[in-house]
Amino acid sequence: MTNDMTDQQQETRTARPVLVTSGTGKTGRRVAERLAARGVPVRAGSRSGEVVFDWADESGWEAALRGADAAYIAYYPDLAAPGAPEAMAAFGRIARGCGVRRLVLLSGRGEPQALVAEKALREAAGNAELTVVRSAFFAQNFSEGALLDGVLGGELVFPAGSTAEPFVDAGDLADVVVSALCGEDGAGQVHELTGPRLLTFAEAASEIARATGREVRYVAVTGPQYAAMLAEFGVPEVEAGFLAELFATLLDGHNATVTEGVKQALERDPSSFTAFAAEAARNGAWDA
Repeated sequence: MTNDMTDQQQETRTARPVLVTSGTGKTGRRVAERLAARGVPVRAGSRSGEVVFDWADESGWEAALRGADAAYIAYYPDLAAPGAPEAMAAFGRIARGCGVRRLVLLSGRGEPQALVAEKALREAAGNAELTVVRSAFFAQNFSEGALLDGVLGGELVFPAGSTAEPFVDAGDLADVVVSALCGEDGAGQVHELTGPRLLTFAEAASEIARATGREVRYVAVTGPQYAAMLAEFGVPEVEAGFLAELFATLLDGHNATVTEGVKQALERDPSSFTAFAAEAARNGAWDA
């Protein structure tokens, strides 16, 4: 019997697995799907899945990392949160002890505290190749994230004022992550990812309204008002305050620029918010 399998296919079949932390989340799910489509063995880590991984319980990390060749690190709740640097240092030490060769870290664009966590991981991981992906706000936050209920209710209440944001498509980010995990161009670098244009939250609401044919308007609130609103919905007071402060930091105007990060990493243009809204509407993301 002839064997026409290419060397690349054979290498993929026999490759060590890739751990995807937060494997059921907004980016982790997309990364896992893309790796699987390439024939790469995937460990999609989650608190209740087949591969147990919980950022609040370090005791299970070694089992999830043992034997893995690479790992995608999507820390919850955010790299700027208290305790994130310590978690990154611990993860890096365990990954190094397990012989993980390649790490890709999801980080926040323009988050000073996230840089501290990045440094902690880099120092603890030793000789592992580390790629850092610093991302703008995801467009998908409107369709499967914290802003979905606002869209469905017709009012996006958020402390962004009139600041513009270069919303990035989570699919573009996943493509960059997978390329780095597989050791392709861009691995071992720092990528700053945005979409192709700036939109205020009011303009984003208008784009969604056009795509859905329903009224969606943006309602600006202050940080304290937003924290109080979160608390009313049951978010713990400390977490609500952290989120309001984080958004105030990110949306003070210093991130109101676009980058060439997606194009440099993938050699193609990033997806537009208009395309995202049209696709999400077609797929029923905002059906009542």
